[in-house]
Amino acid sequence: MNWSVRADKRYRLAVGSFKEDTNNQVEIIQLDEENSRLVCDPALTFQHAYPPTKLMFIPDKAGVRPDLLATSGDHLRIWSIQDSAVVLDRLLTNNKQSEFCAPLTSFDWNDVDPKRLGTSSIDTTCTIWDIERGVVDTQLIAHDMEVHDIAWGGVGVFATASADGSVRVFDLRDKEHSTIIFEGPADTPLLRLGWNKQDPRYIAMLVADSPKVVILDIRYPTVPITQLARHNGCVNALAWAPHSASHICTAGDDCQALIWDLSPLGQVCLALST
Repeated sequence: MNWSVRADKRYRLAVGSFKEDTNNQVEIIQLDEENSRLVCDPALTFQHAYPPTKLMFIPDKAGVRPDLLATSGDHLRIWSIQDSAVVLDRLLTNNKQSEFCAPLTSFDWNDVDPKRLGTSSIDTTCTIWDIERGVVDTQLIAHDMEVHDIAWGGVGVFATASADGSVRVFDLRDKEHSTIIFEGPADTPLLRLGWNKQDPRYIAMLVADSPKVVILDIRYPTVPITQLARHNGCVNALAWAPHSASHICTAGDDCQALIWDLSPLGQVCLALST
């Protein structure tokens, strides 16, 4: 799921189904302010081949760009959201020679330069797209194994997490090199990462089958500055607060969502459970 950031589309989110076949769908849910409830407009529900691995609205707070939604799965798809329908705007793939392609594990939309979007794939690569022209800007062999996630940290800087147990930072001004800021055991895949947009010194990451969240300071590579350890099950999602540099939310298989205050590093300030 993903929340829209447009000021004129408050309290709007997109959610995707998870069925292990080609018959999936995405729903756009909006707040009915008059009746104070979230509603799904059937006209804004659309079919999606395979479960979407990520959904994301265009990071356009001012609402000056076209209203777009991106999804990843077998391909990267850009959808145009209209008043009474959601229309496929672009289907982007860099494998033109075959009907088969390596599935995409995740993507991130650059909030500083919204025409730029980066995807990660099981084929060890990351691809940076110019979505306005529908062409590949750059493709990099990022890791030795599957790339599970990608996150922008600036207009031309992004980080990746991989099944090879490493987090790497890339700068598009020097495409031949990357910096390894964390490297764990090769048999310990990293699943997700999030870059703190309010304070880009910090990156959070999730290790496969672990109840802990690892916090990195990119100024001090290889050694985590702290590990958040209050979950009783595997952590499977994280999100930095959009308004605060010191707060992060994590969710796990223990049916808890924890909001952490990292100003003293590692203190839970709110716990929500289901």
